[in-house]
Amino acid sequence: MSATLDTVSLLADRINALEESSTLAMTKKARELAALGHKVISLSVGEPDFKTPQHICDAAKKAIDDGFHGYSPVAGYPDLRKAIADKFKRDNNIDWKPENIVVSTGAKHSLANVIQVLINPGDEVVIFSPYWVSYSEMVKLAEGKAVVVDGSFDNNFKVTPEQFEAAITDRTKIVMYASPNNPTGSIYSEAELRAIADVVARNENVYVLADEIYEYINFTPEGHFSIGSIPEIADRVITVNGVAKGFAMTGWRIGYIGAAKWIADGVEKLQGQVTSGTNSIAQKATVAALNGPLDSSFEMTKAYHRRRDLVVKLLKEVPGFRTNVPEGAFYAFPDISYYYGKSDGTTTINNSDDFAGWLLNTAYVATVAGSGFGAPDCLRISTAAADESLVEAVQRIKDAVATLK
Repeated sequence: MSATLDTVSLLADRINALEESSTLAMTKKARELAALGHKVISLSVGEPDFKTPQHICDAAKKAIDDGFHGYSPVAGYPDLRKAIADKFKRDNNIDWKPENIVVSTGAKHSLANVIQVLINPGDEVVIFSPYWVSYSEMVKLAEGKAVVVDGSFDNNFKVTPEQFEAAITDRTKIVMYASPNNPTGSIYSEAELRAIADVVARNENVYVLADEIYEYINFTPEGHFSIGSIPEIADRVITVNGVAKGFAMTGWRIGYIGAAKWIADGVEKLQGQVTSGTNSIAQKATVAALNGPLDSSFEMTKAYHRRRDLVVKLLKEVPGFRTNVPEGAFYAFPDISYYYGKSDGTTTINNSDDFAGWLLNTAYVATVAGSGFGAPDCLRISTAAADESLVEAVQRIKDAVATLK
């Protein structure tokens, strides 16, 4: 093949149309700078900095010794599907049977499966913004249309029922959101979700895709509420969860859905042609996670809560930053638009992409521009790092922005 041939043109249009994951892109750049010897503080990746609890690791070792080395059922081992059904009932007041559960290779895989199964070309998906970077790209891959509805800073980045209803058309098929939210840490309360459910109830062709991967990392006194527990729309809610965040099991790659059987069957059918069943050892470890004590999860949440308080306090001391108070997850999401048009004499900041790139190259702090999350004036900062790293990172940011005039 000629070296001058434009190989990009040989890729499928659907791939060329995709945006690169902004979180993974920044993490890659941070690693490259670190490899060159720079002392980079990486606050770009959404990954717990804790180890997987020991009883879960022990279950994985036992599964290896017990010979779980072969292909697993496409939808997951029966004991895991039962553990997930039991978890939905225990934690979420959602009544699904094992037949309503499909286990996939991470919650990202679960989300993508559901969108592929439900969306036809031209169908619309209402996405509450700010949103996780892959939502809109998953819709694009399914040839659907993403209809982004913005939650305002003044409303803690949350979309109102009135905004949601105004976005619905006769082509709307899904509404999707995350609570606790990545990147904002905002949480939809029970009252807010019931009001959103009222809108769904009035629109019988609309399905809810609820991303609850940060469920256990919740700092509110009310705790987590699942929209799938509302009887009037329960059969139209697909609840997505997994073990990555709440159990510090990112690399184990286990996600799952609870949904009406016809949707679960569709996901199983698709998965059977694409990946088949997910990792057998990780599934057995997940049984131990879901059936075992949650003490480790709650201890991690206490640490994230403390770090939230620390980082918000420090960010409020950075001139020009506007910072909300996250109610869950492990991110801060300040508005940094005050610095647009300012320069350090070499680089002019025109948007959050400029700001994130400049911050990485000058202060060696890796963050993620808000543009990939549907909030172009903001910056996502992961608080899943040691306290001393967070303190130093914010100080570096403060010192860096002092050079912008």
